[in-house]
Amino acid sequence: MSNMSNIIVYQGEEGAFSHLACRAYYPDHEPRSCRSFAHAFDVVRGGNADFAMIPVENSLAGRVSDIYHLLPEGGLHIIAEHYLPVHHNLLALPGTKREQIKTAYSHPMALSQVRERLKNWGITARSDLDTAGAAKRVSESADTSIAAIASSLAAEIYGLEVLEANIEDASHNPTRFLTLAKSAKIPPRNGEKVVTSFVFKVRNLPAALYKAMGGFATNGINMTKLESYMVDGSFTATQFYADVEGHPDDPGMIHALEELAFFTDYVYMLGTYVADISRDAKSGSRGV
Repeated sequence: MSNMSNIIVYQGEEGAFSHLACRAYYPDHEPRSCRSFAHAFDVVRGGNADFAMIPVENSLAGRVSDIYHLLPEGGLHIIAEHYLPVHHNLLALPGTKREQIKTAYSHPMALSQVRERLKNWGITARSDLDTAGAAKRVSESADTSIAAIASSLAAEIYGLEVLEANIEDASHNPTRFLTLAKSAKIPPRNGEKVVTSFVFKVRNLPAALYKAMGGFATNGINMTKLESYMVDGSFTATQFYADVEGHPDDPGMIHALEELAFFTDYVYMLGTYVADISRDAKSGSRGV
């Protein structure tokens, strides 16, 4: 990729749901495919794209593996979040009937979101690298017994027919995407709801996690996400990812982060960004 602006990168083949998210939320940017999440990080860090669009979790399937390791190591900043309603489709070669399908390929997370539907149809699920890659596989095959679980955009790109639309097991199925950039873009403190994301490792002290989190509770700060994962190949070195609703310049946040720092070996700030409207419980679209 040459050094250009107005480019947003994503992981996967053309037609992936990340591609769909790029088109939906950044219509003025040209979406470019990357072979891996790490590659997408590298492209933005190298100045060859403005942003990376990265999925982090789905309301049915949970978190996307490896992302929480990449976020603190990738050298990028979270500048926005978006909740994309995900609709899966059963795609096959034109003229194929659903009754002919014996096997469906897709990314494991997508397959987990349509598990019951495939079971009811007697279709065996098979993992692929990504949803659009599965669609490409089907398009390049002459086998009418296989299908892909992918987006309607993938059907358009690869010339496939939608045998069944919107086949996700639950009607409410959003995926949360983060927009990452080389430079931080902290919104002004103007009363608008914002989210601050960070990772930390607690010190080896009794009740260290409880004490580290205490500052957020006593300062009335809502923590919407706390995830743990192992680091350095050890069962004892645990790192945590957290989302809190608050601006780093809020007095309560300042006190909470000071208390957090006292009980941790390190705190790495990932970004502060405007909260997606879907976080409003009244909207009925929250995906975390």
